[in-house]
Amino acid sequence: MKPASWTYAEEFVPENEVQEKARLRGGELGISPVGHGTGPALRMLAAASQATSVIEIGTGSGTSGLWLLAGMPDNGVLTTIDLEVEHQVAAREAFAAAGIPHQRTRVIGGRALDVLPRMTDGAYDLVLIDADKTEYPAYTEHAIRLLRPGGVLALDNMLWHNQVADPAARDEKTVTLRDLGKELRERDDLLVAMLPVGDGLLVCIKQ
Repeated sequence: MKPASWTYAEEFVPENEVQEKARLRGGELGISPVGHGTGPALRMLAAASQATSVIEIGTGSGTSGLWLLAGMPDNGVLTTIDLEVEHQVAAREAFAAAGIPHQRTRVIGGRALDVLPRMTDGAYDLVLIDADKTEYPAYTEHAIRLLRPGGVLALDNMLWHNQVADPAARDEKTVTLRDLGKELRERDDLLVAMLPVGDGLLVCIKQ
């Protein structure tokens, strides 16, 4: 794709003021928020699946949560998990600024791999993974267990700064993401597509 077309596609759906502030706050906290094209894709996935129960692994500053909530019905609840207190505070502020009722979000502090085992199998419509890249395989196994049949699994950063497509890139994070993508592609219980938005959004539908 030509650079001009890529930029046009990424910026085709503009962010609103609250989303922009959350993204900029993320930068201040040293977080890499979802890309301009990734947010609208997440909103679309949430809306298309009519997701009322969503889990987000990696709260960040609330940028991706805002996009997910924008696609969910009014009774939808977002459960978002993050280890860092600063991230939790930033996300709560972003959700409040967007006028989202507090009962529609559950911000859980803690290590995701300690929290996820306590959640109910098959009870969720959509799971977004956007946290520690080296733990993506473990997050993914939990996510598939937690999703209902027909549920959506989305993994951000699956092109990892153009490294995944480069066979010469052999650092731990790149290899982990590359191998995970191939493993998910070969599973019979998932329908998989790599969306070239942001830093790569791998989307799976649980069969």
